[in-house]
Amino acid sequence: MNRITVAGRTDATRTGPEIGDWSDFDELAQLQRDQLPRIFAQALRSPFYAARYENGGAPIVADDFHDVEITSKQDLRGCYPFGLLAVPRTELATYHESSGTSGEPTASYYTDADWVDLAERYARKWVGITPADTFLVRTPYALVITGHLAQAAGRLRGATVVPGDARSLALPLARIVRLLHTLDVSLTWCNPTEAMMIAAAARAAGLRPDRDFPALRAMFVAAEPMTATRKRRLSEIWGGVHIVEEYGSTETGTIAGECQHGRLHLWADRAIFEVYSPETGRLSSSGCGQLVVTPLYREAMPLLRYNLADDVEVSYDPCPCGWLLPTVRVYGRTAFGYPVDGQTVVQNQLEELVFGLPLDYEVNFWRAKAEPDALLLEFEAPSAVQRRAAAELGAAIEHTLGVRHVITPLPPGTLVPTEALTAQRDILKARYLFGPDESWDKALMYQ
Repeated sequence: MNRITVAGRTDATRTGPEIGDWSDFDELAQLQRDQLPRIFAQALRSPFYAARYENGGAPIVADDFHDVEITSKQDLRGCYPFGLLAVPRTELATYHESSGTSGEPTASYYTDADWVDLAERYARKWVGITPADTFLVRTPYALVITGHLAQAAGRLRGATVVPGDARSLALPLARIVRLLHTLDVSLTWCNPTEAMMIAAAARAAGLRPDRDFPALRAMFVAAEPMTATRKRRLSEIWGGVHIVEEYGSTETGTIAGECQHGRLHLWADRAIFEVYSPETGRLSSSGCGQLVVTPLYREAMPLLRYNLADDVEVSYDPCPCGWLLPTVRVYGRTAFGYPVDGQTVVQNQLEELVFGLPLDYEVNFWRAKAEPDALLLEFEAPSAVQRRAAAELGAAIEHTLGVRHVITPLPPGTLVPTEALTAQRDILKARYLFGPDESWDKALMYQ
């Protein structure tokens, strides 16, 4: 077995399979079946699953898996904080929580061995992460897992990690641009909107994203469903760099990654994936519905048939990359549409149309509101192209969606204020003694 180090911790032994350890989908399914008894036995060590299966106790076998109940997000909320803990707390390496946008956060926790699995899955990038890379992590390092996950994977592969954080007063966009430029950053990790924002901040600093960052070779993105048109636009803005998608959650870590042919592959050697139909209550191995995940190598917090509640489409059709793994299209929890003028309008439809406009129109920031009788859409664009951009976008909406619409072009800096792109904030440390000519109004304040 391989001995590896993750995030500076003690060496841990890799126990999970790697791509190429199976020769067909039958062997892949056998890998999954082999892990089921172990992961079910581990789950029964947690208070939640012990109570749910109080008449059980024997490890489940593959033929019994269809009897396992779905674990919902509400189950996780009800178990807050340690109702799903399956190891002594002394064995925990990290504790995390979801963003809590619903007002009720969910807790997640991982052991050192869990982190080996997490880092290995994230590091499965077809472009590679190497010791020659400088890797700028521009996602939160707070309670969510994203920043820590990328850092662990970067260190696993020997890259130099730059912890750029996100939503931090200490690291405004202008400073991120400076780091990206002066450190010759070769890889980044952020959400697609942040990649657009960094490009706008670079232009505000007098730099060209498509020319002045020659070391940049790939941007890893996640957290937002993204159409092929938007992905292509991001690559164009950044001079043709690879835009590599990632899919996962704080509760599960990475569960899918992109191959060189642009398809997202589920890491089905490390988890069992199913598609749940809310209409019928049925689970299947492929098709459209909500993604259900059973991680196979989880120690601290085993999850049995955990419903992510993301709308997806899973397929086992062959991929030219040769990876014998199912593929997934992720529509997210915003895949539902809004009624407008007798039609249903969804976000990905509009995204295709907005980013279908010519690159030189510079339409990168936009928003829309679905009113019952008309679609309201605003976008930023330079004054010289506003009229043409509005006319072309309106024609595309009429042709594709057939709904009444009102399109309003806005000057750059309206939706994304220039201050957000250029600000260089002072971050103060606590101070207690001041001179006679100094203001002491900010004593003890940290910002």
